[in-house]
Amino acid sequence: MKILLKMLLLVSLLPCGALVSASPICDRACCALPQADTVAVPAVKMGRDIKTVVIVPRQYFDEQHSVDRFPVLYLLHGASGSYRDWPKKADLNTLSTRYGMIIVCPDGQDSWYFDSPIDPTFQFETFISHELVDYVDAHYRTCDRKEMRAITGLSMGGHGALWNAFRHPDVFGSCGSMSGGVDISRFPGRWHIVARLGEYEGNEQVWKSHAVVNLVPTLQPGQNIIIDDGKDDFFYEVNMALHEALMQRGIDHDFTIRPGAHSWDYWLNSLEYHLLFFSKAFKRATH
Repeated sequence: MKILLKMLLLVSLLPCGALVSASPICDRACCALPQADTVAVPAVKMGRDIKTVVIVPRQYFDEQHSVDRFPVLYLLHGASGSYRDWPKKADLNTLSTRYGMIIVCPDGQDSWYFDSPIDPTFQFETFISHELVDYVDAHYRTCDRKEMRAITGLSMGGHGALWNAFRHPDVFGSCGSMSGGVDISRFPGRWHIVARLGEYEGNEQVWKSHAVVNLVPTLQPGQNIIIDDGKDDFFYEVNMALHEALMQRGIDHDFTIRPGAHSWDYWLNSLEYHLLFFSKAFKRATH
């Protein structure tokens, strides 16, 4: 109780200091406090709340780090999934503590994480890049600047992470994609995209304008980008095309093709690479 009261009394505008280093699991009472919250985040533009899991590292509750602020990773699920997917499949509590970062898993609801031009109840770009970030910064001790924010995800979430980061480089300094569906125009009629954009036939330009690969000409150097896919993944070709487009544009990025398919075995392995990549980016931003 003493630790919680002390946290509540902290000044909310403390500047970001040195990045909190990973620490061994301690045996003090502070480490027994809950590490994960499930919250209903107001999505004002959509007129509803969106369920979100927020995982904080154990250092967050350690009295030694009671004035520290933490970098944040936004971790997005795939189509037909939910905010529960990553917390159920991956040991995010351990990973959050190991890398000293807050991990946020919002519900994407087959939105593809953009603002639908035809459905006002699916405005997920506004939610992810503005409303959710503002909520997390207001309710948790975050380092609230772009250099200390990252976003990544799998499949639909890989598309959504790059879509939001590429369109909002002032919000996300780092981004990634695992097996991302980075060119939705190649897959008309799949994964409920038609419900967000309308029929592909006679509406091709809208579909193409919502494909991540077609954002590349708008990009400027500066973001930390990591993209990977499995050799046997059905998104392999569109990820190769994105890599080539980024190369032609001169946009630095980490790109890897590894053995694997569109599966949780691949994504759980991939997540470790992304966390290490973002952790290094956060550390560079503190120097």
